[in-house]
Amino acid sequence: MSMGNHPKVYGTAAVAVAFVAGVLFTLGMKDFYPDLERRYQRRRGQPYNPLDSCPGSTYLTPLKLEDHSPSRHQSLVAPIVPEGIESTIGHTPLFKLKSLSEATGCEIFAKAEFLNGAGGSPKDRVALNMIAVAEEEGLLVPGRGDTIYEGTVGSTGISLATLARAKGYQAYICMPNDQSTEKSDLLHHLGATVERVTPAPITSTEHFVNLARRRAEEHTRNSKDGSVGFFADQFESMANWKAHFSTTAPEIYEQMGGHIDAFVTGAGTGGTISGIAQYLKLETSLSTHIILADPTGSGLYNKIKHNVMFASTEREGTRRRQQVDTIVEGVGINRLTANFASGMELIDDAVRVSDEQAFCMARWLVEKEGVFVGSSSAVNCVAAVVTALRMGGGKRVVTILCDGGARHLSKFWKKVGERGLEEGGHDDLIKLLGVEGERTGERAEEKEEEKEEKKGEI
Repeated sequence: MSMGNHPKVYGTAAVAVAFVAGVLFTLGMKDFYPDLERRYQRRRGQPYNPLDSCPGSTYLTPLKLEDHSPSRHQSLVAPIVPEGIESTIGHTPLFKLKSLSEATGCEIFAKAEFLNGAGGSPKDRVALNMIAVAEEEGLLVPGRGDTIYEGTVGSTGISLATLARAKGYQAYICMPNDQSTEKSDLLHHLGATVERVTPAPITSTEHFVNLARRRAEEHTRNSKDGSVGFFADQFESMANWKAHFSTTAPEIYEQMGGHIDAFVTGAGTGGTISGIAQYLKLETSLSTHIILADPTGSGLYNKIKHNVMFASTEREGTRRRQQVDTIVEGVGINRLTANFASGMELIDDAVRVSDEQAFCMARWLVEKEGVFVGSSSAVNCVAAVVTALRMGGGKRVVTILCDGGARHLSKFWKKVGERGLEEGGHDDLIKLLGVEGERTGERAEEKEEEKEEKKGEI
């Protein structure tokens, strides 16, 4: 079939060829147009502007880029910088202890109170509140030369010594001479006066708490410059448990999203467990189980279990140099303090922890968690494991990591090394702690121990 027989096809082809030729001509002329324009402008005696050669319909004015982002030395909002070392107290992180959780089938969380910024323990909160209350009541006046006196096994003294300096006071600390030397050395470096005394019963005037009270009274009585001696009295001061009620407990509640099946901690003064128990059970109406962790020789275990302040070491013929005969420092006591009494009725149960269990737990935390803590923290973690096993899988348990291990090198951690536990190689936490019976609810060892203690009471 010839093209002549199809004039429409032939015409379409011709239009296509003409279109292509036009495109090629236009593309070719774009390179010659600026040159022609330049020659034309020269003939007219006008300066040549290359921008004039661009078609008006396609030319856009060049954009000038400006950097409106803040420089390194500027910020959109001026930051609020806290003032003073006291501003670093509180809002400590809470994290999950992975290996303890895996071993128990529960979620075990730790409130890292050793990260408080003044004295590195929960006693920072207590010391700060005791000083604040004393200032409000006019018992302490900054710049007057006042001295804060306290009887303590270490942590409260360290917190008081730090904050005393920051707020314009002096610190005088009385403590038993069987506590780790790291604590008294640190107190000296913090500028506190330290009086180490021979351990004595609370009924003795030479007990470290009674001695601190007497030293404060002597200061005030003999002062010639108008300064006073203020006895902080952490065991009986209500500012103790209230500090945890108003700060520690709300932080835990918020960090856990209000889902706390059990809270576990030991008691020295009793402020931590009482303050947190009152908040969780009375302020928020949670059904959280409050569990006391108590070391060997302390009477609080039996006070919670049987409402009798008694320890097996107090039996006739077996009583030792001290009532609380344990290597653990900071928790365990054989008297009822005002702080502990304020929340005692809210404590649901107690777990007794041996020194050996504390040693094993402390080393386990280093090996499996990379966490280096002191003796009371180890006691808390052992009790948290036992609590988790008793409650069954899926529960959420919270405990406290009180202070770092550096304060316990010469005593507690020395014993850990002597036991050969630093060689490692342990993979079964439940077996290591000897709490296999807790998983099934048998608790045979504890029942046997309770039976023996009841015999001692008769």
